[in-house]
Amino acid sequence: MSLLANILVGLIAVIHVWILVLEMFLWTHPIGLKTFRQSLEAAQSSKVLAANQGLYNGFLAAGLAWGLCGGGMPVKLFFVVCVLLAGIYGGLTAKRSILYVQALPALLALLALLAAH
Repeated sequence: MSLLANILVGLIAVIHVWILVLEMFLWTHPIGLKTFRQSLEAAQSSKVLAANQGLYNGFLAAGLAWGLCGGGMPVKLFFVVCVLLAGIYGGLTAKRSILYVQALPALLALLALLAAH
């Protein structure tokens, strides 16, 4: 179960690195516009805010990587719970698909971490 938990934590870290790239660097490019379903005008006006969000997603990815590379169970649990809460909040307030892309993998990782502990 520990291997599965670590794989899920790693997957969540990769997802958050991708979100960082989308929000910080591709926000106004076609893939960013399509991903976040917005016009170029809306993306241009929110570009700075998106970059800030991307940075926070990078911090989540860094924390998850830290947990995998020696931070141990408490670090993994903390950052997985942070991702889960952010995913629930985002899914309820911004875009429902965030529940599936962010919160569901975090919930599965949390359950696997708890089962492995």
